[in-house]
Amino acid sequence: MISNHSITTNKLRQGFKVALVHDFLNQHGGAERVLLALHEIFTEAPIYTLLYDPQKMRGKFKDADVRPSFLQKFPKFLKKRHKWLLPLMPTAPETFNLRDFDLVISSSSAFAKGIIVKPKTIHICYCHSPMRYAWDWNEKYLDEQGLGTKRRILARLLLNYVRMWDKVAADRVDFFIANSKYTRERIKKYYGCESAVVYPPVDISSKTKSGSDFQDLVLEKRGYFLIVSRLSPYKKVEIAVEAMNKLNLPLLVIGEGSPKYVKYLKSIAGPKTKFLGFLPDEMIKKYFFGCRAFIFPGEDDFGIAPVEAMSFGKPVIAFRRGGAMETVVEGETGEFFNEPTIEVLADAVRRFQENEKNYDPEKIQHQAQKFSKEKFREHFLEEIEKIIQIRD
Repeated sequence: MISNHSITTNKLRQGFKVALVHDFLNQHGGAERVLLALHEIFTEAPIYTLLYDPQKMRGKFKDADVRPSFLQKFPKFLKKRHKWLLPLMPTAPETFNLRDFDLVISSSSAFAKGIIVKPKTIHICYCHSPMRYAWDWNEKYLDEQGLGTKRRILARLLLNYVRMWDKVAADRVDFFIANSKYTRERIKKYYGCESAVVYPPVDISSKTKSGSDFQDLVLEKRGYFLIVSRLSPYKKVEIAVEAMNKLNLPLLVIGEGSPKYVKYLKSIAGPKTKFLGFLPDEMIKKYFFGCRAFIFPGEDDFGIAPVEAMSFGKPVIAFRRGGAMETVVEGETGEFFNEPTIEVLADAVRRFQENEKNYDPEKIQHQAQKFSKEKFREHFLEEIEKIIQIRD
């Protein structure tokens, strides 16, 4: 069941039956990279998920036993607008048949942790974030939807129900593992639970140290700033677009997301900002290698992309909130800005330009190594061993 990685947990060696549960497999982001790393550890564990779109996942889980919920049977147009299925989502993970498993690992920022397991089954939740739109971003989420008064009242009632369900679902988890200290604090605040911290896996290959495989890249002229992100309003990409307009500096944006938000970003972009959409990982690495610095304008619970940029020796300009404060070292691997506004970000970019010559790519790469796949695997399995010993 388990790959040939060194695992010290005797019970896992003896054939613990393991299952993985994930919120949605219909877009590829940081949470899905974590799931992929878990799948590489537990190669024979089936993956349960609310919705699965193989085309959107671009073959990432083609060798996995993916088992979607009953929501998968709904018409395609509904699944594409899966927010319409929100009233049914709390029910979906509760219907998964997990009776045959000794250990279930949910990878969740929403509904996956709501599974129901036998009393003797261990349920570990790797939590990317407590459900943001049910808790601290409730009002922001409603504002972003642009709802009228009546629909806003109905949406508020629905989110109130989701919030109550989310607290009940958190109580079903035996042990939480948070993806950052920042997330650990939010788990404690909203769920009243303690959690260990295991940072997510970042793809840091030996190629990145020298960049020799990227010397022949034919891209935009060097000197551009870079964003690699899921394009959703909470990522605050518009702040970076406007700041670079103000500074008349080139910005490349890689990623896909909400069509409405992407259209808005393009409408405010200046002539030096380009949107490249989805790109395969190998091409993204080339853009990391060629950039001048990476911009991370939003508040995220961890943020894998800034660490990927640092693995190429590139400084990061990040908002001083969330997981970036645990990965970026101010003055050594990047600069922070204190308010999510155009002017404050622009000042941070100017400050970076003044200090640019002082950044040491080797020191930046060394910081990134702390968040490698190997570190994730080692620390995650250590936590599983501790948990199994507690349950014994």
